[in-house]
Amino acid sequence: MESDLPTVNVRLWHADAVVLFDWLMSTDLDAVPITHPAQKQALVDLLGRLESDVDADIAGSTSEEIAAAQAEVARDMSW
Repeated sequence: MESDLPTVNVRLWHADAVVLFDWLMSTDLDAVPITHPAQKQALVDLLGRLESDVDADIAGSTSEEIAAAQAEVARDMSW
């Protein structure tokens, strides 16, 4: 992403960031249904930001930390 483009800051619960990062790393993005190529690129950009810019060490999460994050997020599901 170019540095001169407008940006937006999104605050995520740490557990959500861990779950999203793990999912993005393990998902074949070519298999994710999209209606426009920009949607796939946005997911790739999100993965890159989670990998490089997140304060906590999301990319280095252990399998135990990922399982704990999944349990936390699933506990708060309201649907």
